[in-house]
Amino acid sequence: MDANYNTYAQAAAFLGAAIVMGVGSFGPALGQGMIGKAACDAVGKNPESYTKVRMMLIIAMSMVETSAIYALIIAILLWSAGTSFGA
Repeated sequence: MDANYNTYAQAAAFLGAAIVMGVGSFGPALGQGMIGKAACDAVGKNPESYTKVRMMLIIAMSMVETSAIYALIIAILLWSAGTSFGA
């Protein structure tokens, strides 16, 4: 049985990309849920401060989302490396 190491490297790159996106999107999803809950609680307790809470909510959500975007970039790089092994 002749082992084709290019196929193993390609499979590992694709599997790594899938794991990166799965794990890399789990944390930001939880974080965004917690941020949204805190914003709803803050507006519920003090409705007059909704403009400040909304601005802080947008800033916090964008900061949390950057880690998911980084995971997406790494997954795209792994995927493109996996397709170059087959060439």
